[in-house]
This record gives sequence, structure tokens and C-alpha cells, in this order.
Amino acid sequence: MRPIILGILAAFFFAFTFILNRSMDLAGGSWVWSASLRYFFMVPFLFVIVIMRKNLRQLFAEMKKRPSSWFLWSFVGFGLFYAPICFSAAYAPGWLIAATWQITIISGSLLAPLFNETIMTDKGPIQLRGKIPFKGMAMSLIILLGIILMQLEQANHLSVLAISLGVVPVVIASFAYPLGNRKMMDVCGGRLDVFQRVLGMTLASLPLWIILSLYGFLTEGPPSSGQTIQSGLVAISSGVIATILFFHATDLVRGDMQKLAAVEATQSMEVLFALVGELLLLNSLFPSMLSWIGMILVMAGMVLHSYISQKSTAASPPITSKENSVSS
Repeated sequence: MRPIILGILAAFFFAFTFILNRSMDLAGGSWVWSASLRYFFMVPFLFVIVIMRKNLRQLFAEMKKRPSSWFLWSFVGFGLFYAPICFSAAYAPGWLIAATWQITIISGSLLAPLFNETIMTDKGPIQLRGKIPFKGMAMSLIILLGIILMQLEQANHLSVLAISLGVVPVVIASFAYPLGNRKMMDVCGGRLDVFQRVLGMTLASLPLWIILSLYGFLTEGPPSSGQTIQSGLVAISSGVIATILFFHATDLVRGDMQKLAAVEATQSMEVLFALVGELLLLNSLFPSMLSWIGMILVMAGMVLHSYISQKSTAASPPITSKENSVSS
């Protein structure tokens, strides 16, 4: 239950991303600065945390062993995740981006065959190719149905341009984030804690953000003070607090694809938190009865997803040596 609670807390702080990114866009800020400033601000906070824990030297030693892997999967997990999210804010409201982002519930499950899963046998733990958790996927569809109901009325007023430029990049991000996160967990192999891993991925992704910021400076000029402050808030709430909470939750269930999918399903709560935030901060319209039904489905689907995943894991008997030979 602890990973689920951490996942919900992460969703709360992640929701500030959608609210503040939309706020910055409405104020005329460039998506380039919204993306790059977040990671620039994350570096000093994470450095302080890792230095205080006396783990900085170990992090650099691990990054030196496989620098190409660090750069590649940090680019995927952070770059291809956050740049598209910020780009979409220029073409679609925050609620649509938050809702579309929930596709990560399914995309994360679809990525399972790309990774190994730890299975207990009579001879100890073994590594088998992960399988798509279809029971959990069914619960994920309930979550997505609730999200569709929540946004059904508003979606009818969107143009084709808003749908294509506001939705497609988020779909790409929904695959990139869990892919980069899981690949980096494999690269680290449990040798680094969550603070080290987030700092390492942030540092490894800095070349992308430097290039983007140079582009932004040449095309848009420097960021405004308001955008700088709000980007700093996003860095603290989403980049540091939410990312660490979420990565810690996934670390707790590392090697168990069903429980990992359940943790990722908690991110559906971002829609509820983002909706409340837009009502309070951006004066959005109050949701209709249909939207409230959708919210209930989202919460029910999340609870059922967690229950099915934990029940399936508990009911799975250890694999015998004979079964092991067949599986391999």
C-alpha cells in the first residue's frame, strides 16, 4: 500500500506542471523556457540533497561506467517527456493535457515485454521476460473511460489543430517517461537511491535543455520574471518532490511488472488535482455531472487496478525447476 500512497502524493505535485504550464502560456511565455528552466532549477536542489546524503561521488562513479546509457535514457525519460508536455500547453488547455497524459497507464503496461521480471523459484529468484498485465489493463480502461467522460463536453469545442498539436506530443511523452524511468532502473541496478538517480538523469539531460534555451533566447528573447518564478515552482513541486516520490514508489516495486503498473496507474489522480487547481487558480468552468461521474470512475478504476495487481501477485505460486526449464 505504501507505493500506492507515494504514487498519489506524486500525482498531486505533478498536477502543478499542467496548471502552471498553462498559466505561463496564457501569460505569453514560451514553451521552450517552461521546459528548460525547470531542469536548470532542479540541479541545485538535487545537488544539495545528494551532497547532504554523502552520495555524490558514488553517483559520478556510476555515470562514468555507462555514460552513453545515462545520456540516452535521460534524454528519453526527461527530454522526450517534458519538452512535448510544455509544447502541448501552447495548443491545448491543461485539463486536456492532464487527461491525455493518463495514456501512460496503458503505455507503461505495454512496455512490460521490453523488460525482465523477477520470479521466485525453488532455486531462488530468476529473471523472465515481462508480460503485459491484461487484468490490470482492464482496470486501466475503466480509468480511461472516466477520463473521457470528464473531458467529453470540452473536447467538442476543440479544433483539429488543438487536438493534433495538443494531444500527439503528450502521447509520445506518455511512452517516453516510463520507458526512460525503467531503463534507468535497469542501468542503476539498485546501486543508487532515488535522489542520486534523479540528479544523474537531470545532469545527463542538461545538453538538451542548454540547446533549447539557446534556441529560445534567439527566437523569443529571455524569459519574463513571472515565467522564471513559475518555472521554479514547477521545478520544486513537480521536478523534485513529485519525481522523487514517484521514482521511490517505482523502486519499491522494482522487478514486479504488475505492481509497477499499479503504481503508474495512481498518476490518473493528476486529472482530479489539475481540475481542482484550474478551478481555483485559472477560473475554469465548474465540471458538469458527467465530469463528476468520470472522476468517480477514475478513482474506482485506480482502486480496482491496485487490488487486481496485488491479488494476482499474491496468488502466483513459485515456479518450480521444471517450470523454469520450460520458460527459458
